[in-house]
Amino acid sequence: MSKETLNWLNKNSLIGFTGKRGTAWHYHRGLQGTESNHYTGAIPVEDVHRRLFDWEAVPSEVYVKNPLTGQPRLDREKVAFSRSDTGRVLGYFGPGYEPHPYAEWLLQKVAMLLDDELAIGSAGLLRGGAIAWVSVEVPENVVTPEGVAFRPHLLAATSFDGSLATTYKRAITNVVCDNTMSAALGEAGEAIKVKHSRRSALRLGKARDALNLVYQVADAFTDEVARLCRIEVSDRQWRQFLEAHAELPEKPGRGRTLAEKKRESLTRLWTNDERVAPWHGTAFGVVQAVNTYTHHEQTVRGTTRQERNALRAVSGDIDGVDLATLDTLTSVLDRADLARAA
Repeated sequence: MSKETLNWLNKNSLIGFTGKRGTAWHYHRGLQGTESNHYTGAIPVEDVHRRLFDWEAVPSEVYVKNPLTGQPRLDREKVAFSRSDTGRVLGYFGPGYEPHPYAEWLLQKVAMLLDDELAIGSAGLLRGGAIAWVSVEVPENVVTPEGVAFRPHLLAATSFDGSLATTYKRAITNVVCDNTMSAALGEAGEAIKVKHSRRSALRLGKARDALNLVYQVADAFTDEVARLCRIEVSDRQWRQFLEAHAELPEKPGRGRTLAEKKRESLTRLWTNDERVAPWHGTAFGVVQAVNTYTHHEQTVRGTTRQERNALRAVSGDIDGVDLATLDTLTSVLDRADLARAA
């Protein structure tokens, strides 16, 4: 990871409840500046606004070079949005695009939903400020009887580069590995999405129902962990899973080498790693192995691992990783009830 990425994360993300979750993986004392981005308790709403959202996305005209004359001409079909503080262009949009300012959609609207037991647990900017998120969490970790410590939360995210609709969704952070996991391991998680269109509006009643899921998801995830821990996976079945999950090409070459290394890494996690090995021999251990490998060891192209992980969390792409793992394991164990809660 580059120093620039480390510097960005130490300045443009805020991490709360570190007394419960510990310091973030990106924490670097020398890059903290005059004010730490870590909070032992909840992050004050005013700090998120002051430190992250104290600027506007300003619309401006877009000009393109005329290929015949070489002169710039106004493109009336496009508008650009740029940061008012740095001038950085965040995205280009056509007619009908409706901006969702971060302070309004991720702070004001979320603040109207907060109650005495919920507070901001993390917030941040990605892609130079083109994407933002705020996480609403309960103060305490939840620990299942099987020893899985996790933090249920409501994740609110939106963008100024066209990559995300404004989204409010339930999510899970696994404390032992700082991984995001699918909130409902056996099925797609619930989310509210508001498009960036002229008719966009957030219905607070519906969003408040989503907020209630922060409490409900703790029970649902606990039940899912217990269910998956009851399903035994032998070492022979683990090898069968690897054969299906990381197929080996018949011909020698780079593809076969990468698949072999993937199998080796997954088996090391499954057998010896403290983030996975406590659940060795269970379906949950399989999910945990693949999830941990995806977060911390899988090859990343075109971006940094840390930004990729953050983007997957806010977009919900990590849900697909967990669901695909269970689909593959279902076929190996020949258990129709595995991929969906009974």
